[in-house]
Amino acid sequence: MPTTSYADQFAAALAAGEGPAWLPALRERAFARFHALGFPTTRDEDWHFTSVTPIAERTFKAIRPAATTLTLADLEAHLLDPDWHRLVFVNGRLEPALSTFAGLPAEVQVSTLSEALREQPEWVQKHLGTLAAFDTAAFTALNTAFMQDGVVVRVPKGEVVEVALHILHVTDAQAQGAAIHPRLLVVAEPLAQLTLVESHVAVGAPSYLVNAVAEISVANGARVDHYKLQRESAEAYHVGTVQVTQGRDSIYHSFSFAEGAALSRTNVYTKLAGTGSEARLNGLYVLDGAQHADHQTFVEHLAEACASRELYKGILDGESHGVFNGKVYVDPVAQRTDGKQTNKALILSEKARVDTKPQLEIFADDVKCTHGATVGRLEQLPLFYLKSRGIGAENARALLTYAFAAEVLETIEVDALRVTLEKAIFERFTHHRMD
Repeated sequence: MPTTSYADQFAAALAAGEGPAWLPALRERAFARFHALGFPTTRDEDWHFTSVTPIAERTFKAIRPAATTLTLADLEAHLLDPDWHRLVFVNGRLEPALSTFAGLPAEVQVSTLSEALREQPEWVQKHLGTLAAFDTAAFTALNTAFMQDGVVVRVPKGEVVEVALHILHVTDAQAQGAAIHPRLLVVAEPLAQLTLVESHVAVGAPSYLVNAVAEISVANGARVDHYKLQRESAEAYHVGTVQVTQGRDSIYHSFSFAEGAALSRTNVYTKLAGTGSEARLNGLYVLDGAQHADHQTFVEHLAEACASRELYKGILDGESHGVFNGKVYVDPVAQRTDGKQTNKALILSEKARVDTKPQLEIFADDVKCTHGATVGRLEQLPLFYLKSRGIGAENARALLTYAFAAEVLETIEVDALRVTLEKAIFERFTHHRMD
């Protein structure tokens, strides 16, 4: 699909851009690659079930947002826990008055990308763009060319950040027709630990594009828990890519929650590059109306004795469409690999549909790898049991739907987040149905 409509925007952004001398060259390489690739089409294997025509057929404008008038009271529903470290971006711009770093260890570096480029350009150059390759990924190339701002986190060796870091991206009416390209760079050095919550939410119902890219390096013995919540406007488009590399005995735990956007795509890719490393990739998407949500995972086992666990679930109503494509690659050197992937979808209407495609590529002999995918409707026996106990048909369906979601929500190890999502799901399916 054509990309020439962004050429003028890119030239203007490059001319007005600030930053170290190496940054324009990175942007230019990325935009050239985006222009060469074009937007993906359904002829591309990884996009076979997801058409990005609604994104490609319009040109989203660059945004230079004014200072926000939003207050913490306006964002109360999205703050999750007032004690967390918090960075709030409104339409791509950091709002210091809404952010807080109370109690953050002095050795831990958390800053905006623009600040990091000014204060430690050599360190940023060493990491930025090294994990999230854009050779074959058009949206990653587009983000790298246009990335406006974002967050850089560096957790030094042995440091444990006890309190979660919450990055809250908010859009409002100013974002109408605009594209926002946030970037996240996380480097967890050996034996470091960090819990990161990344939220994408909207105030009102503007139509816009969020194209987010995260690069996460988890060094030997380090652990990163990364929770991503996609709750965009119902008129919005969201593409998010997370690219992770893991060292020896490291742990990366990902949870993806999606209930917003007209069209969304979430990619979570990790490379288990060190012996004994572990990846846990879980997710839940809840769709209605004409929503379309696509989740793609790719776990590369590149070292011995590594483990991966995946559990993704979807609940679909209306005419919605869900997609899950999970790939597991086991390199010949990755003996004693232990991998398990499970994908389940619950269909609540006649017109909702799911496409699921688990893929295993195994080139080692000593491995345990399994995958399973199920798509179905609510079982009649539990419904009958609940109704026989005096629970009405609508209430019974709501309770069973909540129970279906609860299994994957239980994998969330952050209490405030798990309770918030459990409450949201419970209210969604029992609202106005319970006596």
